[in-house]
Amino acid sequence: MLNYFLCYFMIMMFIMSCIVFISSHKHLLCTLLSLEFMVLMLFMLMLFYLSFMNYEGYFSMFFLTFCVCEGVLGLSVLVSMIRTHGNDYFQSFSILQC
Repeated sequence: MLNYFLCYFMIMMFIMSCIVFISSHKHLLCTLLSLEFMVLMLFMLMLFYLSFMNYEGYFSMFFLTFCVCEGVLGLSVLVSMIRTHGNDYFQSFSILQC
């Protein structure tokens, strides 16, 4: 019973993080944080599923490695945007300036 509650809780947290990701339009940092939370919930759901089905958690290490790479790339985009524009607002960033 507790396992199903945890699974539903993680799914609800993932849905909430998707809603926050869709609704955050002002700052790049808020968008990246909600994206990282989505990845964390996916990792927890995958780990929960793998342990429930008695599989090895070896695939979760690959997933976690790609998540770390995604986080580093997002942080480097944030730092370069702050260095060039002085803030992390989406309104001050234009694709045409690249």
